[in-house]
Amino acid sequence: MIMLAAVLVAGLTGQAPAAPAAPVVLPPESQIAAAVQAAPEDRRMGATVLGYDAAGTVVTLRAGVNDIVCLADDPKEAAFSVACYHKDLEPFMARGRELAAKGVKGKEREETRWKEIESGAIKMSREPRTLHVLSGSGFDPATGTIADAYLRWVIYTPFATPETTGLPIRPVPGGPWLMFPGTPTAHIMISPPRPSK
Repeated sequence: MIMLAAVLVAGLTGQAPAAPAAPVVLPPESQIAAAVQAAPEDRRMGATVLGYDAAGTVVTLRAGVNDIVCLADDPKEAAFSVACYHKDLEPFMARGRELAAKGVKGKEREETRWKEIESGAIKMSREPRTLHVLSGSGFDPATGTIADAYLRWVIYTPFATPETTGLPIRPVPGGPWLMFPGTPTAHIMISPPRPSK
């Protein structure tokens, strides 16, 4: 629809439509300030922070001293989202980014990583490891605030099942449930109710 409108405008005005704006990559300090907000407050200062350089490549913006890794918002994505997770999840997360860059997404990406975990190509802890995901409608570098902030949690518990956890396998509004039960990336989803505007 957007493309059709652009073509119509070009036909009516005799001018070519403007090229899409290049993604805006925030300065490292702003990426760090936004990314660490997904982590528990007492773990933010020592977290490693990954972000994006001018070319859109994931780079280390800050080396950390604890077991938390935070990932800044991807400037190529329209929605704002940052995440922090236990460092043991980084091989799994890095492989996910690599596959997504190649266009491998959804179920295919999950199944690829399951096979790689089972073969030992990706190291995945058998102990629970947590991912904190913070989304919103945008980040204001001047104030350091995320508009419409919404925090949810994912606790990776490889090969967990309803029988081993006592959890349901379908979403429960505001409550925990088990996704991908019995797989190498089984995880507990906790999505609290969104705050009213």
